[in-house]
This record gives sequence, structure tokens and C-alpha cells, in this order.
Amino acid sequence: MKSVLQDLSFEELENLILSLGEKKFRAKQLYDGLIRGRKISEINIPADLKNKLLESFEDEPVKIIKTLVSELDGTEKYLFQLADGNVIEGVLMQYEYGYSQCVSTQVGCRMGCKFCASTLGGLVRNLSAGEILSQIYVVNALHTVKKGRNPADGAVKKVVLMGSGEPLDNYDNVVKFLRNLSAPEGFNRSPRNVSLSTCGIVPKIYALADEGIDVNLTISLHQTTDEGRARTMPIAKKYSIEQILDACTYYFNKTGRRYIFEYTLIDDENCDREHAQELIKLLKGRCCHVNLIRLN
Repeated sequence: MKSVLQDLSFEELENLILSLGEKKFRAKQLYDGLIRGRKISEINIPADLKNKLLESFEDEPVKIIKTLVSELDGTEKYLFQLADGNVIEGVLMQYEYGYSQCVSTQVGCRMGCKFCASTLGGLVRNLSAGEILSQIYVVNALHTVKKGRNPADGAVKKVVLMGSGEPLDNYDNVVKFLRNLSAPEGFNRSPRNVSLSTCGIVPKIYALADEGIDVNLTISLHQTTDEGRARTMPIAKKYSIEQILDACTYYFNKTGRRYIFEYTLIDDENCDREHAQELIKLLKGRCCHVNLIRLN
């Protein structure tokens, strides 16, 4: 598999273009084309430059091969194919402010949460920063470029890292994706419009807090005790709820961002009145939000 041009920051792309003996302005042409969801072969640059790039970079790292649309609310679900033939999923949800897109960060997942289908085949591989970003570029293009709108002011206003994969298990690529997503030369989406969902890899929560990228941190909690959590989430055997709460406090103190707990309601497991009272006791006084989810 070749490299992914969308992995590069604008500065890195400029350096690449200069190293190929081209004028610096070609980097801006390329960057604008990639943001519009175009293949390298579709961007209006000289043919010899295209050929040089295509020797090392994938022409189309991510493409939509199937789309399902909800008759109820218009939510769109996508099946993406990567250049190596692997497939991932994504979702686009429409709100008053625009669209919110849920993206994948890995092919499969190794976390083993029993309520999640993306972990059934284990982890195949991590996605690169550009593969994560390209999911947004191609979907945004459906709702902007083809309608004559500027993609930088386009449809996808918010991003949720909650597709297949554990974002913090692909830490370096996810952080680079976040930086490229918010770059003013590119898509220019504020980290405050991004939510990152994790099952609770505690050391990476601390690391993310220190990155200076103030995304909305979302924790998959789903239980109020370590014993109960371990029945459905193997990660609970490594990191306790107390450790997660301490990490969340650190994240809040560093970023000032309220954190969110996802709590999936599982019959005969975590959703009776006793669990509700335990959840209140556990989180009382914290600057957090609880999102209750019906098990699909």
C-alpha cells in the first residue's frame, strides 16, 4: 500500500512540493483539491507532477461503496473502502446547525467490548491520519462541492470519533488527524466541535490533555463498579473507574472542557433504579454530562 497524501499537513505538503522541484503554489492547489474530496488524478495540476505523486501516494485512499439513508430522519450510513480493500463504516447525522459525522479510526478493534460489533474480528490495522480525514472529505463533497458550495464552509460542522476502533489505541494518527482537521489552511474545524469517544485508556487521556487540543472527551462507562464493568468491557481489568475519574478531572483542569459519560442501558445488567442511584453517587459534583443510550 502506498502512502496517503492527506496525511500531510499543509507545511509538510509545501516541503514535498519544493523537494520535487515544483513551485510552492502547487501545494495550495493540491491541498484545496484534496479538501474537495478529489483524487490526485482529478486535481488541476501538471501531468508530470501528478505522475510523480501517484508513484508514491494513493490516488483515492477512501471511497464510498454503499450508502444507506434512514427514512425516519435522513441519517446517512456509509460503507467506505480503503485502498488496500479493507472496509470501515461512518454515519452522517443532520442537525439544525448542519451535519455531524461519525468517523472510524481503525479497521476493527481489539478492545473486546461485548456490546460493540466492530471488535468481533479483532484489530486488523490502524487508520492513518489521512484515511480518517478522507472520510470527512468525501462525505463533505457530497453535500457541498456537487452543490456548488465551498467545502471549507461546507456541510460537516462537527466530527465524532466513534466509528469502528478505539481512537486512543491509535493515538499518534488520531492526534495528527485532529491537528490537520483544525488547521486554518485546511478544513479549519475547531477541536471544540470534535468529540472523541474512548473506552478509557487512562495514560492516553492524560497525554491528550497535554496536547493542547481541547476536544470533547467522551468516556464509555456503562457501569458503576469495576466488577460490573469488567463483565462487558475487558479494559476495566486494566484501568479502574477511579483511575478514569482521576484522568477526567485532570482533563477538565487542563482544558476546561466538560466531559461526557456514555451509558448504554443493558437489561438485567445496569439499568435498574439501584444502578441509577449508584451513578448519581459516583458522578455527583462533577462537571460532566451523562448520555443514556438504548442498546441496539
